[in-house]
This record gives sequence, C-alpha cells and structure tokens, in this order.
Amino acid sequence: MMNDQLVVSSSPHVRDVTTISNIMWSVVKALIPAVLAAVYFFGFQAFSIIMVSVIGCVATEYLFQSVRGKKITINDGSAVITGVLLALTLPPTSPLWMVLVGSVVAIGLGKHVFGGLGHNPFNPALVGRAFILAAYPVRMTNWINPIRMVDVTTSATPLSIVNQGAPIDYWNLFIGNIGGSLGETSALALLLGGAYLIYKGYINWRIPAAILSTVFILSFTAGYDPIAHLFAGGLILGAFYMATDMVTSPITKRGRWIFGIGIGLIVVIIRLWGGYPEGVLYSILLMNTAVPLLDRYTRPRSFGEVA
Repeated sequence: MMNDQLVVSSSPHVRDVTTISNIMWSVVKALIPAVLAAVYFFGFQAFSIIMVSVIGCVATEYLFQSVRGKKITINDGSAVITGVLLALTLPPTSPLWMVLVGSVVAIGLGKHVFGGLGHNPFNPALVGRAFILAAYPVRMTNWINPIRMVDVTTSATPLSIVNQGAPIDYWNLFIGNIGGSLGETSALALLLGGAYLIYKGYINWRIPAAILSTVFILSFTAGYDPIAHLFAGGLILGAFYMATDMVTSPITKRGRWIFGIGIGLIVVIIRLWGGYPEGVLYSILLMNTAVPLLDRYTRPRSFGEVA
C-alpha cells in the first residue's frame, strides 16, 4: 500500500510553467523597440549609455550576490531590465561615469540592501535615477534635440514647452523625434512593448489605464493640453514598465486602481503646480510606499467571513 503524505506548504498553490526568467526576458524584448528608437534618434551615445547601464547593473548584481554568498542569478534578466530602464530615464548627454554610478546605486541600494529580487519595496531603476538627479541635477537637465532634427542644439524638454503654453508637434512627440530622456521620446515604441506585455499577461492593464486616464482627465480639467501631457515626459515609460513592477505594485484589482490613480494624481500636482517639470519618478516611488497598506485594506474577504 502506498504511503501518501499530506504536504502543507505556504501559498501560492497554483502552479504555472512560466518562470521569473521567462517574464524578465519578455520585458527585455518589449523594451527593444524603445531601445532602437533611442539609438535611432540620439545615435551611438544612446547605445553607449544603455550598454554601460546594463553592464553596471549586471556586474553589481554579481558582486553583491558573490559577497553575500548567494546563488548567482544574473541570467534571470532582472538586472538587465533595471539597466535598460535606468538608461531610458537619462538624458542623451549623460556622461558614462554618471551612468555607471546610477547603475551601482540602483542594484546595490535599490535592490540588494533589501534582500534582492522580490524583497525591494521600490523600483530599483527609479532609485538609481533619483540618486543621480539629486547628486548631479545640472547634468540631468541638459537636453539636446535628436540628430534627426536639423537644429541639434540644447533645448527644453517637451513638458517645459507644454507647461509654457507653446504649441507642440503631436506627431514628432508620438514617434520620438523630440528632445528629452532616451525613453521619454518615442511613445509609439513604448506602447508597442506595453501592448505585448499585456497580451502575454505579464503586466496588469489596470495600473497603466488608471495612470493615463487620471493624468488625461485632471490635466484637461485644469485647462492644459491632455494629449501632450500623456505623451510628453516619462509617463508612458513609467505607467507600463515601472509602475507595473510585480514586486512593488499591489496584487489586488482594487488596489491596482487606487495605486494607478494615486500615481496619476501626484504626477499632475507636480507637473502643474510643483517646481519640477516631471513628476513620474517621485509619484511612483511615493505610491510604492503605500503598496503594503493597499494590499492589506483591499484584500478580498475570506469565504464566509462577516464584514
């Protein structure tokens, strides 16, 4: 007679063939259009920034895991994603040494200080960008027009132009032929990758839908151009690739709606009435701190539980 044993283990009990590595490398694939667009519009310097950021993140991950005596997991793609996302938040004029510093901070302070993948409360790429912005604000606000434009000079960001009430070319803003960070330019490339991730089920559509709709409605209500506010700045990049991070976003449907609405609200407040033209970075980091509470108070009642 077979001796069957009852195995008691913690959740989740639903198994799936999809692995962490599958998801991470799928996100990398989704970012390829944005990477190609950045290189197309800003040239070899954009490629150099992306490569240095990725190499810095992977090397830092390897170093931290080696020192801590942990299993080396640089092949899972999580460090690569952090490197690509960090690079896409930087200006095309960023010096490579500054990119390297940001990648070390992103992985070291944004991820492994908290215990590594799955334990970090904040998006590591945003932690790296926040550090660089605080340490080198002048270099982080030095913008140039894409090389595809005739006049390659220092320029204002699209958000600055929008907030000043000046007209803006929607088509160039949508395809990416306009100044800004590497990943702030081509909304088209970012939307293609985001649609792929939603189709694969690797990100939840509620968070980007809540963010984009909130920014659109509030900016329109305040008398600003809502279309320009959707496509300018890092809103598309943040909504589809950073706010949807599985580790730092809510797990409940209602929590995801609240999370996205909160991000959109803070973005509009900072953009329209703050002293800083872009608010995506801080809005996501601030709402990351609220995720444990959102998960707790939006948790569905257990079957048979009395309210």
